[in-house]
Amino acid sequence: MSLIGHKEEISAFREALDSGRIHHGWLLAGPQGVGKAHFALAAATRMLADAAGPPVSLPGLDVPATHPIANYVTQGSHPDLKILARLAKDKGDELARSISIDQVRSLQSMFATTPSFSQRRVVVIDAIDDLERPAANALLKNLEEPPVGTIFLLVSHAPGRLLPTIRSRCRLLRFGRLSDSEMARAIAEADPELPSSEVDALVGVGEGSPGRALGFAGLDIAALDAAMETLASKGDPTNALRADLARKLGLKAAQPRYEAFLERVPARIAAEAKRRRGQAGTDAIVLWEQARAIGDSAVRISLDPQTTVFELGTLLTRLAA
Repeated sequence: MSLIGHKEEISAFREALDSGRIHHGWLLAGPQGVGKAHFALAAATRMLADAAGPPVSLPGLDVPATHPIANYVTQGSHPDLKILARLAKDKGDELARSISIDQVRSLQSMFATTPSFSQRRVVVIDAIDDLERPAANALLKNLEEPPVGTIFLLVSHAPGRLLPTIRSRCRLLRFGRLSDSEMARAIAEADPELPSSEVDALVGVGEGSPGRALGFAGLDIAALDAAMETLASKGDPTNALRADLARKLGLKAAQPRYEAFLERVPARIAAEAKRRRGQAGTDAIVLWEQARAIGDSAVRISLDPQTTVFELGTLLTRLAA
């Protein structure tokens, strides 16, 4: 998938790369799902390709798919590229809660040898927010005394939570949300089978984040939002709409849509709170806080889905009142 958007960030990185004095540590910070990890991989591929040759003449961070270095990266077999991310638990689908200190220590085996294709090596950590504290301290030693020719690309969704010593040793590159046109292109490219109507709906719920939008793919979010809009604008005097929604989302097979509903209701109320002023705005904020609390409890202590959906639907009807 091509790198979409982030022209300013690409330009800033290219300028540093072309200067020949590129900083050894980069903190790629911004909202989750906007493409920071994709940028990191593209930047790593371009740096390794430029260093090893043949020369790349394409603009930005693009590298031809036929380039030998691009092939190594795609296959996950480039010896001078190390990507650290949370590992799967016991070979299942669930991921570990953090990146362990053993994973960070594994970098030493790469640093102990001479680079294979050039003098350049790249380490990508996605995301550095996931490092457990001992792992962060271990990484700090590498950032303080970086191996020659090594560039660290650290993806962060919440840079303010990182160790100040890590932030201070990196150049910050901030990423913003994508425009609607960029969102549509990114979503369509990631899943070409999606109909245009669903792409449009996903653009609306993605809030500038393709990763967030694609998490809702196949869940008929447009219909879910339509039901929420009816509750928020017209209420539900007979309880029929809330009961029907609770019955449908309470089914075991509807778990993904139920989880989407838990996330969409607070977002819908928050959008209304931003539009309102005075007491109406204050009331909407209270409803948002209640929706967030219900949604959090539903996940944490496994509340009954039907009851939860009905309660959240009731909060939406209060917007109509």
